[in-house]
Amino acid sequence: MGQLIMPFTTMIQFTASLFGNNYGMAIITLTVLIRLVLAPLMMKQYIRQFDLRKKTEALKPELADIQTRLKKAEDPVEKQKIQLEMMDVYKKHNINPLSTVGCLPILIQMPILMGFYYAIRSSREIASHRFLWFSLGHTDLILTVAAGVVYFLQFKVSQKLMPVGDDSQQQSMQWIGLISPVMIVFASMSTSAALPLYWVVGGLFLIVQTYAAHVMLKYTAKRRLTMQND
Repeated sequence: MGQLIMPFTTMIQFTASLFGNNYGMAIITLTVLIRLVLAPLMMKQYIRQFDLRKKTEALKPELADIQTRLKKAEDPVEKQKIQLEMMDVYKKHNINPLSTVGCLPILIQMPILMGFYYAIRSSREIASHRFLWFSLGHTDLILTVAAGVVYFLQFKVSQKLMPVGDDSQQQSMQWIGLISPVMIVFASMSTSAALPLYWVVGGLFLIVQTYAAHVMLKYTAKRRLTMQND
């Protein structure tokens, strides 16, 4: 773990020196830079999600009857049969509901984000530094609440790109959308303010990035449709 953390610790110290040893500005700057580096990977994910959403929306009339029968079915064997029927519809239209869950972007992101996370957590300089109204080494209630709110908003914005699933899938996603911010809040309550600062900045960046991707992809799809009609 030390070999993973060391480059990020060095980057934090160097960036802080550019701002007069301001470690708060160093965390903000590096969080944005790391998210910018990861942006192309996220964009590929957004495109897959957007395309799948459009395809599943087009299939809504065809899937409506199947979903209605699935809700009414009480026998497990019958439910399984209807679920297989739904999968056959997806297969017929070359749709893979799991295609948006790309492992490669996640695998590439994790070492970078975890290295930065632990570098912040283990830095003595950060632990003793004050930034704005709070100490980076102590828990801050305002930042804790802000981190939870930001990640809840980030989830709501990301729903604009997520494929439209059945009621059970949507309910599961709603639970995930609630649990993640709660976990962020609980984690922030038991750690230094430097980490929720990192989460707030990263979450705000993701909100802007996701919304911008949604607007751009929607505009591109609309323009493509107009050109096809012409």
